[in-house]
Amino acid sequence: MFNDIRELVKYRELLLNIAVREIKIRYKQSVLGIFWTILQPLLMMAIFTLIFSRFARIPSDGLPYPVFSYTALLPWTFFATSLSFAIPSLVTNSSLLTKIYFPREIFPMASILAATVDFFIAGVVFSVILIFYGISVTPYALYIIPIVFVQVMFTLAVALFASAMNVYYRDIRYALPFFIQIWMFLCPIIYPVSLVPERFRTLYMLNPMAPIIDGYRNVLLKGAPPEYGYLGIAAVITLVMLFLSYKYFKKVEMSFADKI
Repeated sequence: MFNDIRELVKYRELLLNIAVREIKIRYKQSVLGIFWTILQPLLMMAIFTLIFSRFARIPSDGLPYPVFSYTALLPWTFFATSLSFAIPSLVTNSSLLTKIYFPREIFPMASILAATVDFFIAGVVFSVILIFYGISVTPYALYIIPIVFVQVMFTLAVALFASAMNVYYRDIRYALPFFIQIWMFLCPIIYPVSLVPERFRTLYMLNPMAPIIDGYRNVLLKGAPPEYGYLGIAAVITLVMLFLSYKYFKKVEMSFADKI
């Protein structure tokens, strides 16, 4: 496995070039271009605020619902966008994949890297929203670094396994939007974790995205540390999934060209 990682480092320039190419292709012939990165979570924030705050009266732990929802929508949009492009990336780039050899995991990794750029651009808007609502950032905001790291690693774990499976079973690509939509409702995006009954809380937090999103809210909005126990469990699950996903990916990658 360490040899595979060293080989991947050798192709880091290719990884960067493919990521840049994907960003350009994604917004090619688009009127708003990369501004969709900012507009999408803002529109979702407005819709969620209208439906779930004004009509459904869902609590938001005493926080203004727009910033409460946007803080969760930002990492969720990054996660969903990464998977939407990373999972079909091997099939989408079949012309390159069948011609020359390089580590095939570069394709899903490049998709995640491209989505990371979108994530940070949207983060600038988030800073403006915090200022607008008068929410001060505390030193606990530094926890954002390990939280983002765990999320990126978890996203990579899911993307590696699912992209490899998509080569053999194309149904995965078509089922992905539905799967992501269901997964969103299993995360504390619309509602706070406090609404989850205590007896189900531990089971609920076994979904790594749940403590990750809750962690964003704690460190950025509440001026509190993340739930160490739940975030630690998410990190362990992520590491195990990443190891197993990468092993599986490398095991089957030599047959990709034949299947595509």
